[in-house]
Amino acid sequence: MGMLDGKNILVTGVLTEGSIAFEVARLCQEQGATVVLTGVGRSLKITQAMGRRLPVEAPVVELDVTDAEHLAALADKVREHVPHLDGVVHSIGFAPQSVMGGNFMSGEWEDVSTAVHISSYSLKALAQAALPLMVKGSSIVGLTFDGRFAWPVYDWMGVAKAAMEAVNRYLARDLGQHGIRANLVSAGPIKTTAAKHIPGFEQMEGVWADRAPLGWDSSATVPTARTVTALLSDWFPATTGEMIHVDGGVHAMGQ
Repeated sequence: MGMLDGKNILVTGVLTEGSIAFEVARLCQEQGATVVLTGVGRSLKITQAMGRRLPVEAPVVELDVTDAEHLAALADKVREHVPHLDGVVHSIGFAPQSVMGGNFMSGEWEDVSTAVHISSYSLKALAQAALPLMVKGSSIVGLTFDGRFAWPVYDWMGVAKAAMEAVNRYLARDLGQHGIRANLVSAGPIKTTAAKHIPGFEQMEGVWADRAPLGWDSSATVPTARTVTALLSDWFPATTGEMIHVDGGVHAMGQ
């Protein structure tokens, strides 16, 4: 028996086989879950192709988390494939390059607001859209990069991640009455598609393995995906509002 037997999980952000979200979807299926994916815009066909590469082909529903009509229609679209949801994975983030890579002071609100909308507010928006389908004991898990610190080159995306962590705490507060947990997983730097679009990403990634007590493999998505999968299960029934680090231990080290 798998830890997710009989559960239905919605996974966002599956764009490549090398993404954390793809590995989460694969592990969820391996552990017995039925998986539904979301895709958006021009990348929708890519997500559909990724769905066919999973052990069991996963259906894909269109969702732009900045589009109110998409959010309002999400529950009905998902209900075409599964009757309810036991878990939702938020693996969505974007910031224009104009507000990263050393551009903190020159960042303009128009671009900053895009980063906050897609990378922070969308966690609440997705939770609210999925709420009609979620049952008692279900779980929302978001992926983040520790927003407590000012990282090199991360700039306004770091601010957006800090906001996301605050959003998660408020979700834990407001969804607890429904028996729904909300947690984040903070991974170390992983060479995903999103990371490749961060100017100067190698400045963070390059020294991580030296600082991590357990070492760090920036190409490995499995450790993070396993943690997400575990949080989706019933094995963390009283854990909510938490951010769990999967970073080799760097978060606990001083300079």
